[in-house]
Amino acid sequence: MPLPESFMQELKARSDISEVVSSYVNLKRSGRNLVGLCPFHNEKTPSFNIYPENGSFYCFGCGAGGDVITFIRRIENLDYIEAVQFLAQRAGITVPENNVDDGMAKLRNRILEVNRETARFFYSILISDQGKEGIDYLKRRSLSNKTIRHFGLGFAPNSRFMLVDHLAKKGFTQNEMVLANVAVKGRYGKVIDRFFSRVMFPIIDLRGNIIAFGGRVLTDVKPKYLNTSDTPVFNKSNFLFSLNFAKDSGSDQLILCEGYMDVISMHQAGFTNSVATLGTALTVNQARLIARYAKEVIICYDSDGAGQKATARAIPILRNAGLIVRVLTITGGKDPDEFIRTNGENGRAKLKQLIDACGNDVDYRLQKIKQNCNIQTPQGKVEYLTKAAHILATLENRIEQEVYAGRLAEEIGVNSTSIMQQVDKNRTNLYKKRKKKEFKAFQQQSAGVNDSINPDKVKHLRAASAEEAIIAYIVQYPENAIAVEKAIPAEKFITSFNKRVYMTIINRIINEKGISLTDISDEFSMEEIAYIAKILAKYHDVKITKNDAQEYIDVINQEYEEMKIKNLQSARPQDIKDYLQKLKSQKK
Repeated sequence: MPLPESFMQELKARSDISEVVSSYVNLKRSGRNLVGLCPFHNEKTPSFNIYPENGSFYCFGCGAGGDVITFIRRIENLDYIEAVQFLAQRAGITVPENNVDDGMAKLRNRILEVNRETARFFYSILISDQGKEGIDYLKRRSLSNKTIRHFGLGFAPNSRFMLVDHLAKKGFTQNEMVLANVAVKGRYGKVIDRFFSRVMFPIIDLRGNIIAFGGRVLTDVKPKYLNTSDTPVFNKSNFLFSLNFAKDSGSDQLILCEGYMDVISMHQAGFTNSVATLGTALTVNQARLIARYAKEVIICYDSDGAGQKATARAIPILRNAGLIVRVLTITGGKDPDEFIRTNGENGRAKLKQLIDACGNDVDYRLQKIKQNCNIQTPQGKVEYLTKAAHILATLENRIEQEVYAGRLAEEIGVNSTSIMQQVDKNRTNLYKKRKKKEFKAFQQQSAGVNDSINPDKVKHLRAASAEEAIIAYIVQYPENAIAVEKAIPAEKFITSFNKRVYMTIINRIINEKGISLTDISDEFSMEEIAYIAKILAKYHDVKITKNDAQEYIDVINQEYEEMKIKNLQSARPQDIKDYLQKLKSQKK
């Protein structure tokens, strides 16, 4: 059953979208709207808009949009009911649970229960005789019993059925195990354990739920690390290992490591503000997550080639998230874990010295290109300064650019003005490329190319555009909606998605109910709500008059009649005869 209308209206009244979003995004006033850097994609120029008048948001950069519920769903990775519960708790009101159709919420809770019981099972195996191989490995990595317990580490036994059998005895179905991805269907359809003969690392979210696992094999079998695939409670692009602990470290700085063991060793050494990605390259969502809990991030990846590549890729993502970025280069060891163990009792103190002394990302990038240029030769100097100017062109702060240009000029013996001229030239080229890319994307979007929500639009662009305008009009002027519906009934809409939106809004108006995005967000997916938000954003600052509305109605009628004629041209003779008879009867 849907949530009661009275509850939804109270939730909407107490969940002002501007206040909710401002706790995640730095917003600035722009006329009647608020703008900020989008939390859902990388951008340097704000394209994320909040429309307080209708309680919606829309990003013209990535297309994310919707109401306050949709925003919480996206930013917190929740389903619809969980987002409602999140906002209700924030507003201090109670969700009428007995009326909620919470099938997905129940499924997610069952998966979390599967994960919790699985973690207990892995830990019990680790501390038993069957886990000797695992405990020996962790001891060789110098982990204490306290650290093992703190992170809930475990061991998956060398069996394909022990966990499945254990969970079955606890009352979990095979389907629940497969959905949690702790089990998979084997070649002959039998459900078997996904993890075996691996040291297990539970992945815990910010609420303390075990949402996934990472497993490290102790032999040469590939892959070395095996992670939970995406499930209804887990998407590896949206979480960070150990952020649940690091967020309480009391520091406004986070140390970004490459792997589970690096983070665990760092925590054991006292660097409790350490986190890691989950077997993938750093994502925009993870960078935004870091920015919610820190002002500065220190990249502490492996010193090998792969680690350096990952560092180069992570720097702009973290910078675009508004973070101060520093890069720690480990000396005397491949990674933080190895460095700490190699230096024994002095490991923590020496690593602390390296962290305190490490430079920012610009220093790191300039040093990397300098290593590959022979600045003792004129050609080497030109190559170094040319590449350096490209780096400075990516910086947003003019003062920062000029400071580094001055340092480079002094180092190489040239005029800083020449360097800044090249920087400006590079910035202009970068701007042109970005605008060209954005314009191309806008053209495709406007023409309905690759439109997965309203695939009919590309074939019926004129009709779809008029339909969108009418939808915006009745949202702006609901008092005129009944008259519009008489002039253009829903069956005359050409595109099926717009027809569905139109019917939903008209029905709510007829039944004297609210028509904001929050009022209809339970009837559409997040992607569909974003599409509706785009329509409203497009016409937010455009006043559609009655005359305009009539023109749009005329267009829809014309397109509808033309489509009928086209359909008749390919129709059977009997269909045409029936159609003509129908027209005659209508005239009478």
